[in-house]
Amino acid sequence: MDIIKSIEHEQLKNKIPDIKVGDTVRVHQRITEGNKQRIQVFEGIVIKKQNGGLNETFTVRRVAYGVGVEKTFLIHSPLIEKIELVRVGKVRRAKLYYLRDRIGKASKTKEDIGANLKRDDIIVKEEVPEKAEETKVAEEAPKAEETAKTEEAPKAEESAKTEEAPKAE
Repeated sequence: MDIIKSIEHEQLKNKIPDIKVGDTVRVHQRITEGNKQRIQVFEGIVIKKQNGGLNETFTVRRVAYGVGVEKTFLIHSPLIEKIELVRVGKVRRAKLYYLRDRIGKASKTKEDIGANLKRDDIIVKEEVPEKAEETKVAEEAPKAEETAKTEEAPKAEESAKTEEAPKAE
């Protein structure tokens, strides 16, 4: 791995949601205003996904107060708290730019009725929990103590037998 890829790999999120074009999603984004931070929710239809790796983006469109609003989000951005899947859309296009010209109910996509809303997250990189490593070390330490005790016990029994044998004579 070269230097750039290793740096990018550190910035990737461990799990990203499995979203597709046509899905209705709710994106929770962290907004900083001065010293205050808050979560802002943006709900709309995913009209495109592009790029890959660290630069992977998706664009969400919604109509707010009669005006179409589109926002592009980085999937691996630390400002995105979570992405909820609200509705699974049934589309046959990779980019849904034609929704820009539609008004009202015509701008909706068909809902995939049999689709499962609880899709599994895509695991980008394997997560090595530090607690698991600590528990492994903690488990190995008692095992080592147990083996030491079991090794000492036969030696103690043998020494007791040798001491008893001369006394018996």
